[in-house]
Amino acid sequence: MAPRGDALQTPTEDAPRVLVDIQSTQDERNIAIDKVGVRKVKYPIQVQERGGGKQQTVGLFTLAVDLPKEFKGTHMSRFLEVLGESTEAISAASIPTILAELRARLHADTAHLEVGFTFFRTKAAPVTGKTGQMGYDCGFSAAGGALEQFLLTLTVPVTTLCPCSKEISDFGAHNQRGYVTVKVQPNGHLWLEDVIDMIEGAGSAQLYPVLKRPDEKFVTEQAYLNPRFVEDMVREVAIAFDQHPGVAAYEIEVENHESIHDHNAYAYLARRK
Repeated sequence: MAPRGDALQTPTEDAPRVLVDIQSTQDERNIAIDKVGVRKVKYPIQVQERGGGKQQTVGLFTLAVDLPKEFKGTHMSRFLEVLGESTEAISAASIPTILAELRARLHADTAHLEVGFTFFRTKAAPVTGKTGQMGYDCGFSAAGGALEQFLLTLTVPVTTLCPCSKEISDFGAHNQRGYVTVKVQPNGHLWLEDVIDMIEGAGSAQLYPVLKRPDEKFVTEQAYLNPRFVEDMVREVAIAFDQHPGVAAYEIEVENHESIHDHNAYAYLARRK
């Protein structure tokens, strides 16, 4: 038997029954905080597909509110309570309700939500039709209260081939993996698939999960016929967004992981239609 001094200690009847709420105590520094909350919260999320299906995935959430200058802190547990009390599967459609509940429960003027997730599409090879699952890093961000804002965020990989290399070489040209990252403010409803299609259509060639030899031949020749600088990429995506009625405003960032240079090429463009 363990000595009495090593026994597990439990609360006694004399322990205080009222716990002090330190977060709600007065702060004397007179400094309001723009955002305070929780980050890296894993929670199930449901994503509506363009074809009518619903995709179950895992979201990585950031939840925050503004904190008035008179309060010492916020109540972190309430963020998780609001997330867990959602009566429906969490999706883009439920975000306004979550923001409103965060403002109410935490007595805040503005609430913020960001969630990142992997969105999968079944994608067929261009010649053989072999299919596989292609994953895209996507997300939603929203703010509610004094400022209403909702954005789609996506990172889409593409193949790019250097126009300069093609022009100056007797044969061949170097290509690279490019990453197009966008923030899009929708005008009404905008499908993730629509945004992915517009970005992939702007590259020298698309990426595929499964490629057989006939597919590789097709993709490499297609890239050679459609050379793209990062400057070309960012402009081509902008043109596609400008022509789509579901896009109200956007930011586009393109980064090429160069195959023969010891640096990456980069371009950025932002517009409001």
